[in-house]
Order: sequence, then structure tokens, then C-alpha cells
Amino acid sequence: MDVRTATTADVEAVTATLALAFRDDPVWGPALIAADGGTEHLLPFWRPYVEGAVAHGTLFLSDGPAGEAATVAVWVPPGTDELTPEQEHQLDVLMADVLSPERFAAYERLLTLFEGARPRERPHMYLSLLATHPDHRGRGIGQQLLAQNLARFDAAGVPAYLESTNPANDHRYERAGFRPIGAFRAVLDDAQVTTMWREPAVQKGS
Repeated sequence: MDVRTATTADVEAVTATLALAFRDDPVWGPALIAADGGTEHLLPFWRPYVEGAVAHGTLFLSDGPAGEAATVAVWVPPGTDELTPEQEHQLDVLMADVLSPERFAAYERLLTLFEGARPRERPHMYLSLLATHPDHRGRGIGQQLLAQNLARFDAAGVPAYLESTNPANDHRYERAGFRPIGAFRAVLDDAQVTTMWREPAVQKGS
């Protein structure tokens, strides 16, 4: 599978894949439901995360035959913020307008839980988002993309961290070398979020 680093030209395609992939996620699906049930806000919600990773050079994807982003991995490198203060404010304004006051408070609490769970002791690559376009699911391409990314980080001796928002994916991450290190519950539906850490694999011949 061909994997490449995303550029600004890929922002819209990657954003579309994330919006589709996480629409039914056990955690993000309920958290992002608009008061009127609409989904138009999902693209502007995910776009800043894509733009941030593109700026860092740590968004990787495999192209689909129809020009879509078949599978994508959004990474945050050590020592960097996932979003700028301006992007955070942009999302706060968006979601305060889209969600009911009660759901917006739950959304803010959920973000706080994610932020509080992330380890701070050691530099690491943070897998913010891993998604496969619905038209390309079931072929293992997300796992292939993850494996190629991790091989790159292994060569650099850098550990990796993620939060799994879907228990159905936990075993896939464990096969890739991640181990559970903690958990917390989503605010609205009590869905479990598992935090996972991966030490860099020892390179052969080293």
C-alpha cells in the first residue's frame, strides 16, 4: 500500500473521511450531535485538526481510486500543540452555536478528560485520529497505514500514544504493539475510552 505525507491540497479529502468515519463513533458520535440533528458542522469541526497535522508534516494517508482519502492517520509530534489558540477558539464558537448548552458543557468536559489523560512524562508521537473511509473498510488498510507509521517512529526510537474510543479497535492496536495504560468514561453515554502506549520496537541489528 502506498502511503504519503498529506499536503494542503489534501485537507478537504482528509476532513471528509474523518467526518464520515467518526460520525458513528461511540464517543465522538454522541458528543458532536447538533441540537437540530444536522451534520453540516462536522466538516468545519474536523478541519482544524487536519490543518494542524499537515502543518507539522505528520498527517499520512493512502489515496482511494475516486480521489478520496481511503485511510488517514493524524499524528501530533512531541513538543507541539494539536491546535493553535486561534483554532481552539474557532471550535469553541462553532460548537457553542451547534450544541445545546448542556451538550456544549459535556463536550468541554470531554475535551478536558482527553487532555488530562495524555502522558506528559516522556516525549511521544500522539495518534490523535486514525480513520478509514467507509467505502474502504474491511480491507485492513488502516492497520497497514499504522504499521508503516510505527516503523518510521521505531527507527527514530520514539514511543507512541493514543486513545481508543471504540473498544472494537482495542485488539487491533494491541496487535500493533500498544498496551492499555488507563481508561476514562465519555460524559454523555458513559462509553469507555482506553488510553494506550507503545514503546518503540527494537530494530534488528541494533
